[in-house]
Amino acid sequence: MSRRPGFLVYGLLIAFVLGSAAPLYWSFLLGSQTKEEASQGIPPLLPGGHFIDNAQRVLDSLPFWKALGNSLMVSTVTACSVVFFCTLAGYAFAKLRFRGSGPLMVFVIATMAVPTQLGVVPLFILMSRLGWAGSVWSVVIPWLVTAFGVFFMRQYLVDAVPDELIEAARMDGCSQIRTFLTVAVPAARPAAAILWLFTFMQVWTDFFWPLIALPPDNPTIQVALNQLQSGYFKDFSLVLAGTTLATIPLLVLFVLAGRQLVSGIMQGAVKG
Repeated sequence: MSRRPGFLVYGLLIAFVLGSAAPLYWSFLLGSQTKEEASQGIPPLLPGGHFIDNAQRVLDSLPFWKALGNSLMVSTVTACSVVFFCTLAGYAFAKLRFRGSGPLMVFVIATMAVPTQLGVVPLFILMSRLGWAGSVWSVVIPWLVTAFGVFFMRQYLVDAVPDELIEAARMDGCSQIRTFLTVAVPAARPAAAILWLFTFMQVWTDFFWPLIALPPDNPTIQVALNQLQSGYFKDFSLVLAGTTLATIPLLVLFVLAGRQLVSGIMQGAVKG
């Protein structure tokens, strides 16, 4: 266990990193070509010099900044809400004893097997009756809590928070909500960070429901990129330049939060 990793391990890690970065590089490669060069089969391995021009065409072709702001707002609000409510529900299922907790948890897990497409029509009708159709809140409200998040946080908190620590907090006079905030929330920080990041990515890349709920003049970034395509001809340089621009915020997020995420995971892995 004390040996350093060998060349095979580092070789596999390098191959994995290169394979993961290949799609992004391919998008940037085609996005830096002209329209004619991008449509002529395999492009050269080095980027061209037209990415700035193609990016400007993207900004001129669609409401990019409005769509980017909508996606940032929707993804951030949804991720924060999912982390809070799922941590609260996961703590209740993991550490509180109440009648019907087992069947209710099975029901929550069973809802994960229901396709999202089955609820699109009644959900759209509900949003219309509430007056939220066409608003970004129609994209935020339905996903404020997720079954996967509840299950994920419940499984983590079962072992992360000892029952003795909760009993000690109660003996000190802490209420349920204070016990949750001072005992469960610090222990759940690593899992909450992962859930926040995964939820942000999922909402950022969501296309199906925003396409139905939002109008063309108030889209999210993924729906806006769809406007770059035409029915008979696709300008691949324009589409992939827009895709690269839409990926940059996620890369910035990983760069800024990567170290905190890894440190949180390692902190949560420490026993005793």
